[in-house]
Amino acid sequence: MGAGPRLLVLRALGLGDLLAGVPALRALRRGFPGHELVLAAPAELAPVAAASGAVDRLLPASAPGRAVPRTLDWSGPPPDVAVDLHGNGPPSHHLLAGLRPGRLLAFAHPRTPGIEGPPWYADEHERDRWCRLLRWYGVEADPADLRLPRPAGPSPAPGAVVLHPGAGAPARCWPADRFAAVARALRERGHRVVVTGGADEGDLVATLAKRAGLPDTDVFGGGLPFDRLSALVAGARAVVSGDTGIAHLAVAHATASVTLCGPVPPSRWGPPADPRHRVLWHGPAGDPHGRHPDPALLRISTGEVLEALRALPEPSS
Repeated sequence: MGAGPRLLVLRALGLGDLLAGVPALRALRRGFPGHELVLAAPAELAPVAAASGAVDRLLPASAPGRAVPRTLDWSGPPPDVAVDLHGNGPPSHHLLAGLRPGRLLAFAHPRTPGIEGPPWYADEHERDRWCRLLRWYGVEADPADLRLPRPAGPSPAPGAVVLHPGAGAPARCWPADRFAAVARALRERGHRVVVTGGADEGDLVATLAKRAGLPDTDVFGGGLPFDRLSALVAGARAVVSGDTGIAHLAVAHATASVTLCGPVPPSRWGPPADPRHRVLWHGPAGDPHGRHPDPALLRISTGEVLEALRALPEPSS
């Protein structure tokens, strides 16, 4: 533990959430250059935090779903500054306020009247939201400051099209048989296709791979370590996925992508406007935590995905 001032940021969420928060983290790094910046987030995201170049230390913190952790394992004097990048409160506000920080930066909430922050807008894009919060407190922030450095290691499948069928909830999972149809069509055109999945998505990845006829060498199930996943995405021809963490990783590496949105509209979580990133969305908005694929997602056809891939710019050499 350093002897200087410390700034604690709470964002105990997933990979996509952390990547969407990178612009805000970098703004805090610039705005508080003399502080140790401590990020309260899941332990497995430590490599992502390090890659951002903004975080000095990760404080392991997590809770099921998108809930607020019950406690933080903070030691020593109270943080000089605490920043709530987790949500609009009040549980996240109370968690940070309980550490008695010198300053607490957070959105206003009627149940935490002592915090005079800006109002929360439910339909605001995630990257814009947190940058607006910081600007309200006088910290300059750029939502476009989201690129990650290229990984040092080689890609395990350079030039491949990466398909990622999983997501944080079934509502955001496009059917595996449609991913398989996309994979077969791409392979017929001479493209290498690989499939990835999280630590708990082995069965889903195996199902897709079997239906697409993929060799074992092109199946990356069970949750790749971040360095290998990052290298895979950075070296890919394109990434096709739902609205989940790997879509944000493609944006961070400027890798071409096709994101299948539903039930959450791209205006809230989609990539920035760029020819390298195509978004398919048929609306309306639905429940992002539903137990079945959302009707908006099911309106996306395999033909649309293949056409979106065809429309992507050719990769630069």
